[in-house]
Amino acid sequence: MVEEYNSEQIKLLEGLEAVRKRPAMYIGDTGSRGLHHLVYEVVDNSIDEALAGFCDTIIVKILPENIIEVSDNGRGIPTEINSKHGISGVELALTKLHAGGKFEGKAYQVSGGLHGVGVSCVNALSEECEVQVKRHGKLYSQKYTRGKPLTALEVVGESDGTGTIVRFKADSEIFSLFEFSYDLLASRLRELAFLNKGIKVTLLDERERNEDGSPIQEDFFQFEGGIKEFVEYINEGKTAINETIYFETAKGDIQIEFAMQWNEGFAENTYAYANNIHTIEGGTHLSGFKSALTRTANDYIKKNNLAKIKDLKLSSDDTREGLSAVLSVKLRDPQFEGQTKTKLGNGPVKGLVDSAVYEKLSEFFEENPREAEKILLKTIMAAQAREAARKARELTRRKGALEFSSLPGKLADCSNRDPAKCEVYIVEGDSAGGSCKTGRDREFQAILPLRGKILNVEKARLNRILENNEVGTLITALGTGVGEEFDLEKLRYHKVIIMADADVDGSHIRTLLLTFLFRYMAPLLENGHVYIAQPPLYKVWKGKKIVYAYTEEEKQSVLDEVGTGASVQRYKGLGEMNPDQLWETTMDPENRTMRLITLQDAVEADRIFTILMGDEVPPRKEFIIKYAKEVKNLDI
Repeated sequence: MVEEYNSEQIKLLEGLEAVRKRPAMYIGDTGSRGLHHLVYEVVDNSIDEALAGFCDTIIVKILPENIIEVSDNGRGIPTEINSKHGISGVELALTKLHAGGKFEGKAYQVSGGLHGVGVSCVNALSEECEVQVKRHGKLYSQKYTRGKPLTALEVVGESDGTGTIVRFKADSEIFSLFEFSYDLLASRLRELAFLNKGIKVTLLDERERNEDGSPIQEDFFQFEGGIKEFVEYINEGKTAINETIYFETAKGDIQIEFAMQWNEGFAENTYAYANNIHTIEGGTHLSGFKSALTRTANDYIKKNNLAKIKDLKLSSDDTREGLSAVLSVKLRDPQFEGQTKTKLGNGPVKGLVDSAVYEKLSEFFEENPREAEKILLKTIMAAQAREAARKARELTRRKGALEFSSLPGKLADCSNRDPAKCEVYIVEGDSAGGSCKTGRDREFQAILPLRGKILNVEKARLNRILENNEVGTLITALGTGVGEEFDLEKLRYHKVIIMADADVDGSHIRTLLLTFLFRYMAPLLENGHVYIAQPPLYKVWKGKKIVYAYTEEEKQSVLDEVGTGASVQRYKGLGEMNPDQLWETTMDPENRTMRLITLQDAVEADRIFTILMGDEVPPRKEFIIKYAKEVKNLDI
């Protein structure tokens, strides 16, 4: 019998109960992303103090047991009793959602933390949380567990300055992952230091210590050049064709900063921020920036008769080929939209940014004609290549219609037509391809063998890329199209699995494929569709007992278990396995191991791909030397 539905079934979740009941609504998820978001929420409060002019130093520590400590030298959270609620400002900020000094715009002119849910959410999702405040010459402290006060706010000592210290341990009842990634935190803190010039940000990993007692890892970020230095960091390893262009201006209540530099490459890297929040989905500020850039370029080309082609008109894509740029706007009351709330929606911002960028960039071109000519001749070449790419895309599209008959001949397709249930293995060469085709489950597994290495897309324009047979085959098989015509809805397989040999050549092939996917099919990475297969490195057997080992450690463990009379075979190529072995070890969903390739930090990913696949040799050499000691299974 269905229970009667009446007012008694309507529940009101008091205080922070709602956060604990539905944490993903507030922090995205309860995995790695949500765990790290806790740190960013606390740091955002310190950044807001910096934006208001009261803080210039932030220190983040990862302590033993993955406890996080964030301290700053801002004004400190108010400790006085709030007359309306009857509790201290500290307790109010830590226990009430949407409590803060940012909503009326009196204590803070600009706030990045307003986009988030505040330190109260962090408190709610922590099994331990302690806040210390330096204020009025005293040191105050209060402890909490899962959002509830364990102690009152009390004076525990004296202080010679002001500031706030928040120390928390994520709740084991909420999170599936507790290990903080130093690299992820370093990336976000570096980004914040770039976006807020002059601020000093330190990150310390104190989970372990070196022999001399120092933290196992530490970084100090401070950039007096702000986003100008950010662009130069993004362009590391690329050959720049102009000095970095930087402007800072204000239009109405909006502060606008932009920096840009073109390089000899073909990929665009434009990062837009609103109140320090990376607006991944763009928005009105980015639209204004792009339209101003195109208008400025077309006006200058026409005025100075730079184009040799009659009536040439650059598109927005032409002006952004090889461009690295950072746009940062700071405004009151930002309105965020989009699926992930990372799209700026404030309407007036578009016109204000458009006007500011057009004025400043036009002024730069007029005052620096030689620089302007170098930049704009590159955009004209991009326009010519765009037309060639359009013709190449037309050809690819005609070849790549979704009818079965037009799929590449070398593709061994699966019988299932539901993309969510299908996967494609991209394998190197016909030998491995043959074993995979025989060993697979034809119902849901497709095999696409590629002959040799695909083109290094880091060194070629799209029109040349589309002329490459192997790239064309890959694009046609996946069905999404490429570049500006990319459509994720048309993806034919929801798992795209790269399977290459466990040797140097195999690593190179993986890198080439990932470079192509990152540059021209990034949504596949962003939406969790790309995997790396993990075939075993060794076959260990003794008598009739056979065990496969995927790492050196596993091999040693197996040898210890079965005894020093065991035989060992090192697999250097997938073609060395018969179809049954490939299925059992690498393709059977019940047994296989695969690595999901994610894109959590686009700036760092771009930098690494440039270092590995770009023209500049010194950065690549430096990278190899730095990570040489971490190499395993080197075949010589």
